[in-house]
Amino acid sequence: MKFALIGNPNVGKSLIFNQLTGIGVEISNFPGTTVDMLSGNVCYQKERLELIDFPGIYSLEGSTEEEEQVRAYLRKNDIDALIVVLDATKLERNLYLLIQAAEYKIPLINVVNIADEAEKSGIIIDYEKLSSILGCKVIPTVAVAGKNIDRIIPAAMQDAVVIDPGVPYGKHIEAGVRSLVKITGCSRMDALLALQGIGEDKDLMEAAETIASEIEEDHQMSPHQIIATNRHNEADRIASEVIESDGAGSKRLSFDIDSLLTRVIPGVPILAAVLFFTLLAVFIIGSFLEETIVGLFEVYIIEPMYSLGLSPFWEKMAFSFLIAVEAGLGIAFPFVFTFYILVSILEDSGYMTRGAFLADRAMHRIGMHGQALIPMILGFGCNVPAIMSIRQLSKRERIIASFLITMVPCSARTVIIAGIVAVFIGITAAFSIYLLVFVLIILTGLVLTRFAPGERYGMILEMAPLRKPRADQTLKRAWLHMKEFLFIAMPLLLVSSVFLGMLDYYGILAEFQRLFAPFMEQVLGLPDYASTALIFGIFRKEMAFETLAVLAGTADLGAVMAASQLYIFAVVSVLFVPCISTIAVLYREMGLKIAAMVSLYTLSLGMIFGALLNAIFKIL
Repeated sequence: MKFALIGNPNVGKSLIFNQLTGIGVEISNFPGTTVDMLSGNVCYQKERLELIDFPGIYSLEGSTEEEEQVRAYLRKNDIDALIVVLDATKLERNLYLLIQAAEYKIPLINVVNIADEAEKSGIIIDYEKLSSILGCKVIPTVAVAGKNIDRIIPAAMQDAVVIDPGVPYGKHIEAGVRSLVKITGCSRMDALLALQGIGEDKDLMEAAETIASEIEEDHQMSPHQIIATNRHNEADRIASEVIESDGAGSKRLSFDIDSLLTRVIPGVPILAAVLFFTLLAVFIIGSFLEETIVGLFEVYIIEPMYSLGLSPFWEKMAFSFLIAVEAGLGIAFPFVFTFYILVSILEDSGYMTRGAFLADRAMHRIGMHGQALIPMILGFGCNVPAIMSIRQLSKRERIIASFLITMVPCSARTVIIAGIVAVFIGITAAFSIYLLVFVLIILTGLVLTRFAPGERYGMILEMAPLRKPRADQTLKRAWLHMKEFLFIAMPLLLVSSVFLGMLDYYGILAEFQRLFAPFMEQVLGLPDYASTALIFGIFRKEMAFETLAVLAGTADLGAVMAASQLYIFAVVSVLFVPCISTIAVLYREMGLKIAAMVSLYTLSLGMIFGALLNAIFKIL
């Protein structure tokens, strides 16, 4: 059986999905599109079920790619049951999507989430009456606490039913629908969509256009406006019948934290402080863990390895393997894991949307609106999902965002900044690299906003409620990100390290590095083996650092490279060509031209600023 979760953004739908499927989920795509959705398996009573998590949408009749593809998927009618997730605190607005989904005649159940926050706000919902009015199963849930989540799958299997929303569209709309069904043989749903200008059947659309123009002439409103208005009226009617207020909402403290977080003063200083202390915590905690793990690794694993009496070849292979393990678990892991825990706390708390609201005016200066801040912040974790999340932006904003997001120091670049600069030079020097990158991002945005084609648009942003993050959910979210590092990056690092050790043993690596030695040593002031590290950084950014440790023969880079060299290497690595995964996503999302331009631009930045820094350090 196949079930699907559908709902507005920020209703807790993905949290419910994660709790039902566990951590082992698989990212798949709508056929022929780039819209991501999650699919996972649920085992219930020894039966394996497939569960799909649709992207959050507000309507099934909009023009965004997410709305178009969810609509197309529902029209295929290969879902056994829809699980419609509603927000109890915004029931009326959420019922609008439920009414739309019901018209696809797919069996469904209704999950009303965030029931605890509704009660705290003084909103009392009569769930039995709501079930009676809708004619389907209604389950109140509190996803963050796991309350009633176990009832969802049994209800989807046993109680899902096709419901008739019974929206009174008026005699002209109903007559138009009947005419289209009779003339073309289409379904009622297709007829309703066609009257709103949605559809691919040429004959149906031509007939619908004629009828729609007559309706608009009679009502001075388009069929789309009439249909939407009646759906909203029906949602309002249902909500008013099942919702009561006990007045508890008025007892809340008059002091509203949002009045602080969304004003320029003190909101902007708070946002700057949150970002600063997040990075500072990553540096401090990650550095402590790195020193501890690397120290133990050197004393108890690396040094004893030399006393085993292995042949030179196998000693080289063993060392290459162990130094890669040390670099991955001792250097990269502490910083990446710490970063993702802190970002998960910010996401779960709802603070991200406050930051986007505050950043709107500043983001307009670089050609985007405040909502683009969320992809930019996601870029601190990984540029790949950040690039994928810019689909909600206009074409002009996507072009600008493609350049700017790839310059944002992701967690892998944070590993380089923290693991090299913060540890061996100092935290102040590490922050100076962030300052340099941010200045370049702003300057790049200012230039692109003058030349990028297209129109500017404003921002409509729903403010997610502030919540207290739950430790278990935060750790699960961080672990989902860490799985990629442990199961993709680590094996790649281990294999490449052993491969490099073999090339080094036979002298091939030395010949390769000799070709780039003049440029690396004279222009950038780096040792010749840094060229190999930079090239491996294209596969995954943290591999530049890890490969450098492998080639240098020690994780204590401060003992083999000067402070100026470590600083230049970090700057070049951070500004250098984005990783191959980011390039691939850029190509898929924006095309070959933009992907090539971004790669060339970042490569040029890395080389230019590396050369400038080398010249400055020589003078000093």
